[in-house]
Amino acid sequence: MTDSAPRIRPRRLRTTPAMRRLVAETRLSAAELVLPVFIREGISEPVPIGSMPGVVNHSLDSIRRAATEAAEAGIGGLMLFGVPEHKDAVGSGATDENGILNVATRVVIEEVGDALVVQTDLCLDEFTDHGHCGVLDSRGYVDNDASLERYRDMALAQANAGSHLLGLSGMMDGQVAAVRSVLDDNDFGNTAILGYAAKYASAFYGPFREAVASSLVGDRRTYQLDTGNRREGLREVMLDVDEGADVVMVKPAMSFLDVLADAAAISPVPVWAYQVSGEYSMIEAAAAHGWIDRRRAVEESVLSIKRAGADAILTYWAVELAGWLRS
Repeated sequence: MTDSAPRIRPRRLRTTPAMRRLVAETRLSAAELVLPVFIREGISEPVPIGSMPGVVNHSLDSIRRAATEAAEAGIGGLMLFGVPEHKDAVGSGATDENGILNVATRVVIEEVGDALVVQTDLCLDEFTDHGHCGVLDSRGYVDNDASLERYRDMALAQANAGSHLLGLSGMMDGQVAAVRSVLDDNDFGNTAILGYAAKYASAFYGPFREAVASSLVGDRRTYQLDTGNRREGLREVMLDVDEGADVVMVKPAMSFLDVLADAAAISPVPVWAYQVSGEYSMIEAAAAHGWIDRRRAVEESVLSIKRAGADAILTYWAVELAGWLRS
């Protein structure tokens, strides 16, 4: 060795697979993964979602099998989204005890309620004929406080159906406080709240809107965050914490890793991230063309979200990834 040769050689810790595994800074486990699932009213078998290869709208029968498979894979939970046959201006199906989401919740709780955290999407967009996450006023503007009243009713319906954790994704001001109050006043003090705190008005939700047969005309920029605003995302996170959220969410994940890292650095409650439909579909499409190594891309994408600070990750690859981790 010459005097000019480097004495500090970081590559020593990369020499073998065993060495790399031993010194890995970030590790994933199946228990940190949550699978989003769609249950569609009026179907008898799964229906593929064209823009999300490998993802389906489930029937009430097939969601039983999917829930069992998820539990056997050892993942942490399921996030349920209901896709109703009929919609109206106030999203009546969301609070109907016989509405698809509430029925599906009871089915999944019966099937795997002790093995998984059964979570439900608390938002009106799947149920309204205008496709917005709240109710509209006479000018067509989303009425924040009127929407909170609907969220309170939804919270009770979902808690009565057995949901363990309510995912408040509508981005109305004060939604966490409103739901926490109604739950506590009606003996649902143990029902947890996931506040979608920093949810951005992203271009990456497109495939999801096909999945839930969205009726949206226009956009959601008056209530979802502007994609350029980092500090505002952190402000929303802390507001949800102050209002009583048990967990907070950053969504989407990969485009907002800076916001996720900011939240993880200061939040006293767990911080989750949602790897949304567009993120999923981009990787699947590139892999289908042979442009990238599918498994490596999936693993890297999810690991990056964990590395940025997520305590749990919602991903459509949850069950498949859990199998890879197990093997």
